[in-house]
Amino acid sequence: MNIMLDKPEEIAVARLLTLRQGLKMEMIGLRLTSKAPTCYSIIKKEFGFRGNKAKVLQQLENFLEEIGLDYE
Repeated sequence: MNIMLDKPEEIAVARLLTLRQGLKMEMIGLRLTSKAPTCYSIIKKEFGFRGNKAKVLQQLENFLEEIGLDYE
């Protein structure tokens, strides 16, 4: 199945979901890349969330629910 994301809104949503999944992977000890900043640091910087990885994940999921994004 091919999905084309050509609208800026669709790309932004895909990025948010990728950051969320990346943070979940970091919580179990894996990183998406060794050279780029962690998803944890990107999320904290862009959204101003505070706390450990679990708390930041919860805050991000709450944000996704507030904007009406179904991430399950």
